[in-house]
Amino acid sequence: MPRLIQLLLTALLLIPATAHADNFEFDKSHTHIAFYVNHLGFSDMLGQFTSFSGKLQFDPNHPDQSALEVTLHPSGIRTSSELLDSALQGEMFFATSKYPDIRFVSTGTTVTGKDTGDVSGNLTMLGITKPFTLHVHFNKIGYHPVTNMYTAGFSAKASLKRSDFGMGYLIPGVSDEVRIEIEAEATDLDKKLAEKIKH
Repeated sequence: MPRLIQLLLTALLLIPATAHADNFEFDKSHTHIAFYVNHLGFSDMLGQFTSFSGKLQFDPNHPDQSALEVTLHPSGIRTSSELLDSALQGEMFFATSKYPDIRFVSTGTTVTGKDTGDVSGNLTMLGITKPFTLHVHFNKIGYHPVTNMYTAGFSAKASLKRSDFGMGYLIPGVSDEVRIEIEAEATDLDKKLAEKIKH
């Protein structure tokens, strides 16, 4: 074998294989984005974002290379009160006529444990962008036994101060701190297609 070819082959063998992150879309019927604010010290009130979209790049063997983008639509917020749902659309809260979207774009992922990691990025709400971190627990990945969809499951928690985004109305009666809890399932549509073709 010519010396040059031998050297090229040796170099290729020494190059580590590039990790491939699969592209996932969120299964909206099994994804829940909830937030809690304290109400006059009596209770933590619950709201949910029912309208959202997003995409995730994820490889369980290389979770540090994950990437996440999520867009929330405050017009889809639902609480236990239709009157409150309507009020939250107004200028004192989410001002949805002017700011119809809340957007999170990750900038990096740090593995913190066997099944945990911090997804850091930028959150834009009411026209203001601030650093934001999701503390994520990786639950499971594999083919769903009913749908045959290649599915990844996660739980996540975070918190923010709404005053950081210019939403100071009713503080401190309604808490400045907002607690966020997420349960998410995401599916890889390409792998489902490949599986159907294979069978």
